[in-house]
Amino acid sequence: MNDETPVIQEPPTSGEPSPPDAGGAAVPKKKRGKAGAKAAAAATAALEARIGHKFADPLLLATAFTHVSALKPARSRGESYQRLEFLGDHVLGLIVSDMLYRAFPNADEGELSKRLADLVRKESCADVAKSLGLVDDIKLGQVGASASARLRKSVLGDICEALIGAIFLDGGYQAAAQFVERNWLERMRKPRRPLRDPKTVLQEWAQSKGMPTPVYREVERTGPHHDPQFRVAVELPGLAPAEGLGGSKRAAEKVAASVMIEREGVK
Repeated sequence: MNDETPVIQEPPTSGEPSPPDAGGAAVPKKKRGKAGAKAAAAATAALEARIGHKFADPLLLATAFTHVSALKPARSRGESYQRLEFLGDHVLGLIVSDMLYRAFPNADEGELSKRLADLVRKESCADVAKSLGLVDDIKLGQVGASASARLRKSVLGDICEALIGAIFLDGGYQAAAQFVERNWLERMRKPRRPLRDPKTVLQEWAQSKGMPTPVYREVERTGPHHDPQFRVAVELPGLAPAEGLGGSKRAAEKVAASVMIEREGVK
């Protein structure tokens, strides 16, 4: 969808010819209207094909992609995706919880909770939206081109949740569950982030071996002030230090812990 609100031109007076089409001939107003409606219907059908759900109520689909900036001042914020996002967030949580419960029968509550948090976070929802190519379908108000691109990226996760809410209202729980299962099943089987912080894993392993808490030491800081790069070493008695690089001390510490975990075969 276009970023800018379309400019509505005044219709020609009775003495003015209709605007020419691509071939130079005048295009009757009715013909132009039918062509526009046909193009809009084709765009909607293509979007539904990517989503995998045909909407009985097309307004729900349109609302799920409408950012509040696209609303005219007189219209309610409820006509944007915000209410659908609220609903979709909770529907997603329920469906993924059900998927996890069935997929990991031996997992305890703690492990299931960590897996759930990873799967329903905004970044995961944004990844799904990107994989479905939804970024250009978001309807924004009149903002600059670069601002539009940034805004689209920032609201991708919200749009995905709103879409789930819209599918739930339009087709019920089963339709929403089918959408989530199609797009989250592989993510559930292969979590993109470690379920546990590597620093915690290393510390617990060290304690189980009778060692003290790992010590992290900054080895080097390079790069400009606004974009630093840290090199950090983690040390444990009797073991060679392991080093990690990161844009912050904490990030570098995690990398260093991960290096030592991998090297020592910690499980």
